[in-house]
Amino acid sequence: MSVWYATREDVKNALDSKATARNDAQIDRALAAATDSINGLCHRVFYPQHASRSWDWPTAVGGRAWRLWLDDNELISLTSLTSGGRTIDMADVLLEPNAGGPPYTRLELNLSSSAFLGGGPTRQRDITAVGLYGYRDDTTTVGTHTGINGNATTLVVDAATSAAVGVGSLLRLDDERIIVSGRSMHDTGQTLTGAVDQQVKSLGIPVADGTLFAETETVLVDTERMRIDEIAGNLLIVRRAWDGSANAPHEAGAHVYAPRALRVTRAAVGTTAAAHSAGPVLRWDPPALVRQLAIAEAASGQAFEASGGARTLRSGEGSSERTRDSGALQALRDATYTAHGRKARSRAV
Repeated sequence: MSVWYATREDVKNALDSKATARNDAQIDRALAAATDSINGLCHRVFYPQHASRSWDWPTAVGGRAWRLWLDDNELISLTSLTSGGRTIDMADVLLEPNAGGPPYTRLELNLSSSAFLGGGPTRQRDITAVGLYGYRDDTTTVGTHTGINGNATTLVVDAATSAAVGVGSLLRLDDERIIVSGRSMHDTGQTLTGAVDQQVKSLGIPVADGTLFAETETVLVDTERMRIDEIAGNLLIVRRAWDGSANAPHEAGAHVYAPRALRVTRAAVGTTAAAHSAGPVLRWDPPALVRQLAIAEAASGQAFEASGGARTLRSGEGSSERTRDSGALQALRDATYTAHGRKARSRAV
C-alpha cells in the first residue's frame, strides 16, 4: 500500500458516507488518484522516504566540484555522502537553503575544507547520498501502542491513536514507518456499568473508566456503533446508531469494542521491520493545504466514479440534475500550488 495525503475516514466524513466495502474501495481508489494528482501538480513528493540515491558527476552540463543540485530528489536530512569511492565527512557538507529548508534542494561542500566531488573512474553514479528524502517530516505524537513483533501485521493502539489515525495514515514506531491499511474492532476491556435503552434521546453510555476513551472515537456495543462526542467523567456522550447501524437496547455488562486493531503495512518508505516494545505512536502530517486538497480531490473522484463518469450528479430519484461545481476545487488546487509547488530546476516527479 502506498502513502496517501488524507485518510479514508477523512473522505468518508466529508461525504457523510457509511462504512461499506463498495464505498471503501471507491474512496481508496480516489485517494490514490488524488495523491498522484497532487504530486504531479506540485512537482514533488511530500512524504518522507529513506533511500540511497546516486548522481553522475560531472553532470552533462558541467557543474562546480563543491555543489550538487538535487532537483526532484529533495532532502529532509542526510545520513552519508560518498563521491569517487570516498566517504565525505558530514562536517564538510552543507544542506541548502539553510534558512528555508527542509526541503533542501542542493548539497554544498564547505569551501574551507579539502572535500571535493568527483574523481571516480567514470562519471556514472559517482555521487551517492543516503538520507531521508521528501518535503518535510512533520510528525505528531498521537498516542501509544501495546507492542508488535517483527513479522506481525496488526498493531493494537490506545483510544487517542484510534481517534487520530485512519486508513492511509503513515505512522512511525521508533525507526520503522508503517502504513495503516485497515482496522478492526478490539475489546477495550470496558463494559457498560448500566443498561442503555434503544431510545435515540438516550445519549449517555456509562462505563467504568471514561479516561480509556477519546472524543470522536467510534465504539461498538452489541451490534450498534456509536461516535463519542464528549466524555463526562465515566459517561460517554455519544451519537447513537452511527455509521448506518441501528439503535438497540444494551444490558449492563455488555462489552465495549473500538477500532483499535490496525492492520498495517510494515517497513514502509524504505525502513526496516523490527520488533517494538509498547511505546508512542507518531503520525506523519502532510501540509494542511495538501491534506485539504487530497480530501476534496478524493471526494470529487469518488462522486465522479459513483455517477458513472457523468458531469452532473443526481441528488435523488425524480429530482433534477445538478452540475458539479469545479470552481472551488480549482481555487484550492491553485492555492496549494502557490504555497507548495516546486517552480524551479527540473520538475519531474
